Amino acid sequence: MAPVLDFPINVGRIDDVQELKKARKTEIPNRFVRDMAERPMLAATTHFPLSTSIPVIDLSKLMRGNKQEFHYEILKLSSSCEEWGFFQVRANTREMVINHGIDLDLLEKIEKVAMEFFMLPVEEKQKYPMAPGTVQGYGQAFVFSEDQKLDWCNMFALGLVPHSIRNPKLWPTNPPTFSFVSIKRPFSGVFDPFVEAGLRKALVFCSETVESYSKEIRKLCKDLLRFIALSLGVGGNVFEEMFGVSVQAMRMNYYPACPRPDLVLGLSPHSDGSALTVLQQGKGSTVGLQILKNGTWVPIQPVRNALVINIGDTIEVLTNGRYKSSEHRAVTHKEKDRLSIVTFYAPSYEIEIGPMAEMVDENNPSKYRRYNHGEYSKHYVTNKLQGKKTLDFAKISPKNTF
Repeated sequence: MAPVLDFPINVGRIDDVQELKKARKTEIPNRFVRDMAERPMLAATTHFPLSTSIPVIDLSKLMRGNKQEFHYEILKLSSSCEEWGFFQVRANTREMVINHGIDLDLLEKIEKVAMEFFMLPVEEKQKYPMAPGTVQGYGQAFVFSEDQKLDWCNMFALGLVPHSIRNPKLWPTNPPTFSFVSIKRPFSGVFDPFVEAGLRKALVFCSETVESYSKEIRKLCKDLLRFIALSLGVGGNVFEEMFGVSVQAMRMNYYPACPRPDLVLGLSPHSDGSALTVLQQGKGSTVGLQILKNGTWVPIQPVRNALVINIGDTIEVLTNGRYKSSEHRAVTHKEKDRLSIVTFYAPSYEIEIGPMAEMVDENNPSKYRRYNHGEYSKHYVTNKLQGKKTLDFAKISPKNTF
């Protein structure tokens, strides 16, 4: 089962940021105004250009390249995971080859579905509320008190795989492109006996676009983890065999234009608790993603048709810190809205994880303990986003030396 909060909380009033934009007010509600040290305009950017691109990995060379091309790309993948914790895969428009293997039409369709949902009246979207302390539904996640600062973002999140983590009440019936209910019936027209017995498990809540997208992203994650394993010098199937039935969830983020982007954050600084995260930025997106590198917030230039991949806390633990999850955040724009679609791919909740034996020796002892991934997931979703603080859950305190 998906992690749930087991204690009551009061989050206070949470304004819908799209409604705030519609009201055309120039004054930002105080709950969105960040303390001076957190405001994005205060971040130093002098060591980097106004925006930069993160490393690009050519999956075609990893999958079909010759020995030399494969070796070069594996080294680049390893370097990207060590130095950035981020990389991207994108379409090769010159050769009309889709490098990440996902049909561009499907990328456009999922954006269309997301936009249609966010453009619904607020009353319709609020039929699928994200309850405090949970991470599925519409609203704001990771809010645990009535005085906590809020992100300038509307979220809609769904559990996808395994089906047991899906909450049918949170799958929209509007817009029609988002969801439909499929009830299997024999050709005679007689209801399936499970339906007649009244079992909800006989109902399949899904959207053809969401299901197709989820399937393709899942395949991409499995391919990427195989190459990441090879870049570490371990067996290519080690992660798939270790993870069991991997958990997969999707979150759609809508960042309306903000009259004072210098005062707010679109998404608070954090690392992801997943193994891998796949980010699709909406067509025509402004620079919104920023990565903390060497103490500086680096703005990342969106690349059309690219998918941005980042290493999550799970991979950091498994590699004993060789590949690190990077702290990142989102900022807003004064005039333009921004859409992003994020997929989180992680081990089964039942799996116990810790540093792989190949990543530990006398010169590099374990930095993290072994733990149940479901326990860590619960810890992650029941704490506010606060840099990489949630990873303290897994860290081994260094021994005092005298």
